[in-house]
Amino acid sequence: MQTSFKESSAQNFSVAPMLDWTDRHCRYFHRQLSRKAWLYSEMVTTGAIIYGDNLPRFLGHHPDETPIVLQLGGSNSSELAKCAVIGEEWGYSEINLNVGCPSERVQNNMIGACLMAHPELVAEDVAAMKAKINIPVTVKCRIGIDEQNEEESIYAFLQAVDQAQVDGVIIHARKAWLQGLSPKDNRDIPPLNYELVHRMKQEFPHIPIAINGGIHNLQDGMLHLQEYKGLDRLDGFMIGRAAYERPYLLSEVDSVVYGQEPKVAGREGVLEKMKPYIEAHLQSGGKLIQVTRHMLGLFHGLPGGRLWRRYLSENAYKPNAGLEVLEQAYQKVRAEQERMELRA
Repeated sequence: MQTSFKESSAQNFSVAPMLDWTDRHCRYFHRQLSRKAWLYSEMVTTGAIIYGDNLPRFLGHHPDETPIVLQLGGSNSSELAKCAVIGEEWGYSEINLNVGCPSERVQNNMIGACLMAHPELVAEDVAAMKAKINIPVTVKCRIGIDEQNEEESIYAFLQAVDQAQVDGVIIHARKAWLQGLSPKDNRDIPPLNYELVHRMKQEFPHIPIAINGGIHNLQDGMLHLQEYKGLDRLDGFMIGRAAYERPYLLSEVDSVVYGQEPKVAGREGVLEKMKPYIEAHLQSGGKLIQVTRHMLGLFHGLPGGRLWRRYLSENAYKPNAGLEVLEQAYQKVRAEQERMELRA
């Protein structure tokens, strides 16, 4: 039984890893909204790290992104341990093993949710990584897969990784159906079972446990950090798509979750903080769209929000697009806001 652990994302608020989204530009943008949120990389397979020839592409990040988690995809213990060492060398704050992705492509390589059927192997993987690094090792998993009994599945899984002294578990409170549902459908169709996750906290009170799945705002997430339907409180929660669609919700993380002063004063403040970063990216040969695609939802729900999104979508991809595009998009927001104020 684990008696001590390193602080991890499982004890905090975190933004979920998401392929094609949580790249370094997305994370830098999110960091301008919150000092305290734990940010995740996209899942990186062990093969891409060990056999690839572009580590900066997969592991590169800005120092300001810390605390930042490297999520690995794999199941070979020695390869995972090697990649964990590399991740620590690259300055990551934590290593997380993906045991939740339902994609058929990763199943064929024994990556992701299919590992829910192999808890002892996952335990070996966790132990191998912990033996080689000094930063936390956590796991992100589902409550089960396919025809598994949810309660039996997640209990056996937690029992195994507990023996490996895992530093935390983030549980997506849905099953994953590996046959018959697409990865997109697996995010919505299997029913949520929040109570099961809280019951597991009672069974394993010493393991830091965070919850993920169907949490659309901070207030809903905070309900899990207190007694829930008579069950034990959890240690953290993770928000996924809502943070991408409505990123400004992250501006309240420091105050709502941690009781600290917010990092930014208004959306305009976020834009000002992003400009030097974007300028440096452009000067290094990058494209404006690579950064601004993550900023499309900054004015979500406000007057001018759709104009902002449309203007960036139609212009940021163009050759030689620069900061003037960002400024022009913002001016459309201001004009719409002024028009609404006059109507009022």
